[in-house]
Amino acid sequence: MTEIQTRLFALRDEGFQRFNSRLLPGIAPERVIGVRTPLLRAMARELSGTEAAEEFMRSLPHEYFEENALHGFLIERIGDYAACLRELERYLPYIDNWANCDQLSPKVFAKHKPELLGNIRRWIASEHVYTRRYAIGLLMRWYLGEDFRAEYADIAAAADDGRFGGYDKYYLNMMQAWYFATALAKNYNEALPYIEQRRLEPWTHNKSIQKAVESYRVSVEHKAYLRTLRV
Repeated sequence: MTEIQTRLFALRDEGFQRFNSRLLPGIAPERVIGVRTPLLRAMARELSGTEAAEEFMRSLPHEYFEENALHGFLIERIGDYAACLRELERYLPYIDNWANCDQLSPKVFAKHKPELLGNIRRWIASEHVYTRRYAIGLLMRWYLGEDFRAEYADIAAAADDGRFGGYDKYYLNMMQAWYFATALAKNYNEALPYIEQRRLEPWTHNKSIQKAVESYRVSVEHKAYLRTLRV
């Protein structure tokens, strides 16, 4: 057992391990230690910039869910855009669940949105489903509101090209639905044609409407109209 694994097991909460394992279908329960996210983030703050962190980040693939989470939190703390992107490129192919994917959000990207788009376009065509999911998540986080462009919604809409099935397809489609529901909340008039024109698969289309209708950020009038567009 490595030193970091030993530290992680020392923070184990067995009740949380059982709870968290149920939220991660496809991940064997024995790969989940049971460490709460605030403790993982605290460890990342402590390790960031150290030789131990560099050695750990070179030791891919990791064995445990929490090791992947810690790796992501270490990437988040890299302040140099090029270095952050380089580490992210190395790490993305090893993500194998929605939680490790969605928790990873480097703040340095906020200052480099134009440059980041090229990577998003490349990642959205990846053969790795969680790289695609991650790209859609970035579009949702950084490119809605004032930064919205129809071409970005086109990227998200085209993310499912029929390559994936099973859990992979579900988690890709769920992120698409989350994106379009958020777009309906922040850019209703621009996002609505994607629903009216049924640009998404039926399941994703209906899930986008469901999430928008459940959102407090969508008006009562808009919710009423969206309900009429279900298929």
